[in-house]
Amino acid sequence: MHLPRQLGALHDLPDTPEAYDAVLAAVVEQALARLTPEGNLEHPDCVDDIGDTSLGVTSLLALAWQRGKDPRLPEAVRRSLAFHLRERLYTGDNPGYPNLRARDLGLPYARYTLAAGAHPIGDWPSTVWALLQAVNLLDLADGLVEDGQRAELLDVAHGYWRWLTEATFFNPQEAGNQAIGCVVGGLMLARHLPAPDADAVRERALGLYQEEIRAHRVADRGALLPPEHGGAYDNNYGPISLSFLAQAHRISGEAVFAEDGDALARYIDARLPGGGFDNGGPRYSEQHSGFESVLGLRYFGARIGSDLGRYRGDTRLGRHAVQADGGVDGHFAWMLVWQTQDTTRWHRTPSGTPARHQLRAGTVSVAFDDRMTPSLIEAAGTYYLPAAVNRQHGFGPVTDGFVHCRPMGEVRVRDITADGLTAKLVTKPVVGRDHVLRHVRSLYVTDGTRLWMTVAVQRLPGTPYLLAGLPYAADDGDRIRRVAEGPVTSAGPLRLTHPEPQGADHFDARAERTQEEAAFALAADPRGYGNPDLGWSHVISSTALEAGPAPGAPGDLHVFAVRYGGAGPHTPDFASDGSGLTVRTEAFTAVIGDPAGDALGQPELSLRAG
Repeated sequence: MHLPRQLGALHDLPDTPEAYDAVLAAVVEQALARLTPEGNLEHPDCVDDIGDTSLGVTSLLALAWQRGKDPRLPEAVRRSLAFHLRERLYTGDNPGYPNLRARDLGLPYARYTLAAGAHPIGDWPSTVWALLQAVNLLDLADGLVEDGQRAELLDVAHGYWRWLTEATFFNPQEAGNQAIGCVVGGLMLARHLPAPDADAVRERALGLYQEEIRAHRVADRGALLPPEHGGAYDNNYGPISLSFLAQAHRISGEAVFAEDGDALARYIDARLPGGGFDNGGPRYSEQHSGFESVLGLRYFGARIGSDLGRYRGDTRLGRHAVQADGGVDGHFAWMLVWQTQDTTRWHRTPSGTPARHQLRAGTVSVAFDDRMTPSLIEAAGTYYLPAAVNRQHGFGPVTDGFVHCRPMGEVRVRDITADGLTAKLVTKPVVGRDHVLRHVRSLYVTDGTRLWMTVAVQRLPGTPYLLAGLPYAADDGDRIRRVAEGPVTSAGPLRLTHPEPQGADHFDARAERTQEEAAFALAADPRGYGNPDLGWSHVISSTALEAGPAPGAPGDLHVFAVRYGGAGPHTPDFASDGSGLTVRTEAFTAVIGDPAGDALGQPELSLRAG
């Protein structure tokens, strides 16, 4: 089986002006064929997320007209705009909507679904989306929309803004992408309003960003990130937030949007492996977005100098939203407008700056979580997740069912490059069930095609082994294929184990089930409402690679040594002279310093090829 929503790298989508014109030309033909006598451009199968869709297609027609002056388009734009203003404005409170601060204000809003009371919780983001479609159309209206209709649209857009910021609680879903989108809508709206309304809306938008979004940022992996559905980062919505930050900076020039966008971009860059697969998030842990993320990844990838476009997007939605039959849907159409207008080009090479929470070279990547435990390993086209033992998830030495990966003190990191090799040494103090403090030293070395992981720890009781990952997925062209094994070699005995108990809380990689499906099965609420990260944390056991101790280690240590990728045996030699541990493999020699570190307590590491 394949993962359904992680397909091709987004930077592989052609992004020349000619390519965008071709996309718009196809939209135009579909839209003109669909346009009803009433002016409706909604896809006939659209039910949810419908409130902005007809207006979104209208904005794409307006963009196409501005670029090509197709004489068929002015009448279609005016008729479809009239439809939205006549049929898709709601001013009476939606029955059951729980987030109003004041009732019966008569301000316009958009509905997530058209039936009264059917799904009112979605009206706040739907109104943000309608505001963005409206301000986009205002930007494109010159020479196309008559003054009276334009004035009516401006009044409605201002009403949307007021409903979002006066009639309701701001950002009721605690969704950073929605909140930043609302701020962008206000900033774009302000450019069309007369003074003093323009100044008031702009200042309110900037104030909301500071007070309601920036002040509530969530820390993860050394970065402060916009809160997303109660968490720090979501694989679907995080890059969408980056696109909104890009547009906020493009239109306002405010440095805060560049600063926060750079921080989010560097965070994504550190967690995203070279192959573009990733998972984890409080809303959709394995679902990746498509066209909605292009602007942000491209804009900030260029700013930070890294290839963020390697993100494997849902390229079925690579240009614009579509329904099941492939027909255009206007939802989020502003993202296609903005990326067409933006002239930034993709940065296509990795950053050369070492990142604390990443090791990356060639086709090998290791992403590290807050505790500097690998959250994802990529080598030889295969992706490994942290395995689960006794409800503990991670990579690290295990004895008596206890995983030694959770630090009890400062975690110290040393990065080094030498002779075509890239390495990271992570030293963390860990307290086991025996209440003994041990120093776990984990050395990761790569030549760009293979990854060597060597873990040394003061001798453990019992029969320890290294929990070396859950083989989960592999590259398969423009798809990601689910797997249950990978090319791993160990200096000690290596076992691939699968959980014997059945049920959602025991993840067997051989089953036709994705990590996200298992996560939602264990979440308190269903998909679309529940937190898959929290659900996944309830996994008790999983498929796991278990590597026994390597032979020949110094008597006071247990040393584990595995290699991801490559052919042939892995038979390292070890030596200790009291000041450090020497590791000799078929490709390198490394000396790992004493756990106490140098005079400043920093880890000591030397490395050479051969």
